[in-house]
Amino acid sequence: MKRYAQNSPEAMARLLVMLMMSDGNMDVREIDSLETLHIYEALGISRTRFIEVLHAYCNDLSDEADDEGRIQLIDRSRIDLLLDDVTDPHKQLLVATLALDMAKADKSISEAELAIYSHLLERWHLTLADIEEAYAR
Repeated sequence: MKRYAQNSPEAMARLLVMLMMSDGNMDVREIDSLETLHIYEALGISRTRFIEVLHAYCNDLSDEADDEGRIQLIDRSRIDLLLDDVTDPHKQLLVATLALDMAKADKSISEAELAIYSHLLERWHLTLADIEEAYAR
């Protein structure tokens, strides 16, 4: 698995990519939400660099395929490894907020997205109330 500097825009972007891909379906509305929700700007990453992170994550997943070409999209050790790359509480809160907004973009949150998101909140000791308090409009 490619490593990025802790708390870097790439490390945060990779978490969003992981969530987008967790159900095996990259919905166009989630991709569009990257622009409409100003996610690139919020992360401090260019669109081009975000796409490079997406490609690197896909390559990492394909490298992990078993002998029959199967890929585990949800792997707890991989998820924990990626979550551990974002340690700054403010950046964790930002990623959690962006992830929730992005996941809702297709008007449906899959079981896989919900499982990973719930794990993210638990691992980072965040609640939906924390997100609402920090980013309520």
